[in-house]
Amino acid sequence: MREAVATPRHDVPVGVLEGQVTALSGLSVSLSGLADFTGVGDRVSILGLDGRETEAEIVAFRGETAIAMPYGSLEGVGSGCRATFSLFDPSERKRRAGGTLLVNDGWQGRVIDPMGRPMDGKGPLPPDGTPQRLHAPPPEAARRARLGPRIDLGVRVLNLFTTCRQGQRLGLFAGSGVGKSTLMGMLARYTACDVAVIALVGERGREVREFIEDDLGPEGLARSVVVVATSDSSPLMRREAAYTAMATAEYFRDQGKSVLMLMDSVTRFCQALREIGLSSGEPPATRGYPPSVFAELPRLLERAGPGAVGPDGKAGQITAMFSVLVEGDDHNEPVADAVRGILDGHVVMERRIAEAGRYPAVNVLRSLSRTVPGCNSAEENKLVQEARSDLASWDEMQDMVRLGAYRAGNDPKVDKAIRVAPAIEDVLKQSRNERATLPESFEALARALVPPPQAAS
Repeated sequence: MREAVATPRHDVPVGVLEGQVTALSGLSVSLSGLADFTGVGDRVSILGLDGRETEAEIVAFRGETAIAMPYGSLEGVGSGCRATFSLFDPSERKRRAGGTLLVNDGWQGRVIDPMGRPMDGKGPLPPDGTPQRLHAPPPEAARRARLGPRIDLGVRVLNLFTTCRQGQRLGLFAGSGVGKSTLMGMLARYTACDVAVIALVGERGREVREFIEDDLGPEGLARSVVVVATSDSSPLMRREAAYTAMATAEYFRDQGKSVLMLMDSVTRFCQALREIGLSSGEPPATRGYPPSVFAELPRLLERAGPGAVGPDGKAGQITAMFSVLVEGDDHNEPVADAVRGILDGHVVMERRIAEAGRYPAVNVLRSLSRTVPGCNSAEENKLVQEARSDLASWDEMQDMVRLGAYRAGNDPKVDKAIRVAPAIEDVLKQSRNERATLPESFEALARALVPPPQAAS
């Protein structure tokens, strides 16, 4: 049998290996007869008692028994059902390890599922394309390009206080209902990039069309690829949504393009990994997350960023924004803490700011970009530092001012903060249908920092 598998036949199967279901437990299926020729990440097909085929992925082994998880429902699958695995020559098997997708330029403007199938009712996707590995490794660290020039995100608060370069990766930390999806839709429409790839991982089914039609809009969709796995999808499908989106972004990056990658959210991706790990027998560790979750996170997030330098000395860039749904507004929970340590900066959205009516509800004092001040001019850095100082003084003293416990003239720094803070807050406000360029953002901030004349006493 092994000699037959070694016969070079390119992408034509040289045979089919058959096994059978021996047990079902929770979300996993135990398979016998496949251990000698399969490994973790291989995909098998299970024929149910009702004649329906279910694709599954091997996630672990217990002795000679393979543990698989389905991409769909296990209804109709019982003990003794047949499982099949297609055998390929070694080179083709290596290419197919972990799954591949044929990606092409025709994916722009489309909404697809994690398996690369259209979900928007616009007909089939173009059949040809470049094979992209779903679980590809990040570019080699020594061969990666450096970050590109400053990129215009189209959102004033981000342009000013978390200024970003091409290839940078930012985390967007927010609780539920704080305006995270609206902000990501603005980024998809207004960021100065060639193509946007958006992963909606574990999104509520009813909100998908709302995001595409209201937040993203026709303008944003036209240059985007949207990958969707709703909350009722299997854990494998929710996990694969992130990998499919990343593989798609890598396809456009390898063409030398500037790609914007948006993922909502890393938390639901980690929850899917937790379900997979626990079902395969891993022990729970930090807050129920098995160790493999925190090993898998950097493998995904490190794939974003600058690509490898090509023969012409140039490289494509994946500028990424990964949202983290902080549970109970706890910004130090395990996923948020791990993601913050991997990425190149973080944007913190707070409920109290949203409740006060300022959108986007970004707390600029808790947000930072690790490429600042290197990507701004000296004058721009001075403006930002002055604005941060004024906002910090106002944040510290505003309760005392409102209570009447502070007397004007006691501290010139606080006096200035009281006068300019409302103007800075007005600069930070932006409707979702408004675009703000980098030059316009800094000009507006410069005007806001000029204190209004004091009223005559």
